[in-house]
Amino acid sequence: MKTTNLNTDTIEAMFKQLRLSFGGSITKKYNEYILEIENEIGKGEIQGVSLSDGISYIEFDMTFFENIMLSIKKTDKKPIYFTYCSKGSLEHSFGIEGKKNTLKSFQTGILTSPLNDENILYLKKDESIKLTIISVHNEEIKSKNNRLKNKLNKTFFKEDALENFIYIGSQNLKIAEKIHQINTIKEVGIVRSLLINGLVHVILALEIQQHGNDAIHRDNQLGSLLSREIEIIKQVTIFIKNKFDTQISITQLCSEFGISPSKLQEGFKLMHGCTVIHYIRELRIQKAEEFIKETDMNISEVVYSIGFTSRSYFSKIFREKYNCSPSKYMSAQKTALISA
Repeated sequence: MKTTNLNTDTIEAMFKQLRLSFGGSITKKYNEYILEIENEIGKGEIQGVSLSDGISYIEFDMTFFENIMLSIKKTDKKPIYFTYCSKGSLEHSFGIEGKKNTLKSFQTGILTSPLNDENILYLKKDESIKLTIISVHNEEIKSKNNRLKNKLNKTFFKEDALENFIYIGSQNLKIAEKIHQINTIKEVGIVRSLLINGLVHVILALEIQQHGNDAIHRDNQLGSLLSREIEIIKQVTIFIKNKFDTQISITQLCSEFGISPSKLQEGFKLMHGCTVIHYIRELRIQKAEEFIKETDMNISEVVYSIGFTSRSYFSKIFREKYNCSPSKYMSAQKTALISA
């Protein structure tokens, strides 16, 4: 097993240690680091960026060719670590002798150590893993003007705590979607940094919400869903995103993915907070807004392009979501272009 020690005080220091352990080449773009690896140790890339107020974001998209132990070193800043697996799984322990806990796909692990023990992450050989680690430095989150970070501090790092704390959440695809959005940001420079910063704060808000919901439903975190069925829900979600402009029925989805209607609806309510039909409708409306803003299509063409057949129905639900008619929104976009 290959052991790598990480100092997370700065992104720059971490990436120097990662390159020393894994090889590869580092690229720095604005304040973002990318380590590309393709050698006998593994293949893939590791990205990281330092954000405002003591928050950093690291993502491993790797397949290692040997077992890896990541030892996140003790630090006086006593950070809260939010770990999330979009793909694959890992094990965690506080110190080498500590009890191991497993973090599976789509699960969050929240880690704090008042005892200042090392966080040990175990990554499996030949398993493709997409792992996100968000660290929030405790000493920098006490600003009275930052409600989100004060909430994180109060919830996950109590001042009088005498024991290490680990929370393994139930599966949550909403977080996976936000991570995917970060991966698809095309902007560069300060705009990219601001977008990443905003999405990371949304992820942290979802973590707080997840922790609260799991506390309420502790005895039934996944309802009656199995982990295999959670994976199917993700596949259905991807299918809908790719086929949003076609006619999609519950019967078709159940037949295509081998899941019952009740399990499908339960999964969507758990992961997206709505029914399948509502999810499809919301996705289509979002795409419609993009088409109106970014293309020369007229309203009828937009309606056809998102899979609707009724322009009046489209106008009704567009107004419900954006408090504005499609034609008025289109007119405003054209006015803005002329003014620019």
